[in-house]
Amino acid sequence: MKVMKYILMLAVLLMTNQHVSAEQRLRLSTTTSTENSGLLAILHPVFEKKTDIKVDVIAVGTGKALKIGANGDVDVVFVHAPAAELKYVESGDFIDRTAVMHNDFVIVGPENDPARIASAVTVTEAMLKIAKTEAPFISRGDDSGTHKKELQLWKLAKVEPKGPWYMAAGQGMGTVLRIADNKQGYALTDRGTQIAFSGKMMLKVQFEGDESLFNPYHVMAVNPKKGSHIRYRLAKKYINFVTSKQGQEIISGFTKGGEHLFYPDVK
Repeated sequence: MKVMKYILMLAVLLMTNQHVSAEQRLRLSTTTSTENSGLLAILHPVFEKKTDIKVDVIAVGTGKALKIGANGDVDVVFVHAPAAELKYVESGDFIDRTAVMHNDFVIVGPENDPARIASAVTVTEAMLKIAKTEAPFISRGDDSGTHKKELQLWKLAKVEPKGPWYMAAGQGMGTVLRIADNKQGYALTDRGTQIAFSGKMMLKVQFEGDESLFNPYHVMAVNPKKGSHIRYRLAKKYINFVTSKQGQEIISGFTKGGEHLFYPDVK
């Protein structure tokens, strides 16, 4: 009986080891906005079941996500800062850059809108109104795609944001929205995270619609020339999935409260 029990235990152990060795792991660096929206929690289980590839997600600001990829510490990068992305592509850090989806940025603020940005015609006018009234503004301050966009908007408005009214949090989008909500201040956010957090905060969308607020997301494989540890084959499978008909339909169908958080970009 003891021999039989040992044989059964050995068989179970061998089966477990075979499963572990069969499972492949893909390392992905992406933005906190993508993670906070809840999209990856819907998208990745389908990919993992389809391919038997487990995705390990590192969600940080876009600047950090790009640096992690350039260092060869992940296999694929999913971010939203086109100008910064292209610099890394040109330097040979990433290949196979592909458009996946888009949404837009919005400025959220208190319901009473003390800076009166809802009446602004352009986003430049909205930023000027915030600066002139010195209404509290919470910045990501973390070199993320959202932070890069915010700095671009201040530059267009010819404003150097500083003083007690301007706070650089150095945090992800969800945390920044909570801080802005507590302080009843303004913040720039991607629409996906705004929709995901709309039921958790009092802040409302006070400005939207300017073409400068367009927010595209791209996926890129880390160049396999960075070393044999780069799982380029798995990265390609991930890119193929998120840009496939099935992946794009999941993105298109991802809604909260009847609102679309992202729009697919593959025709």
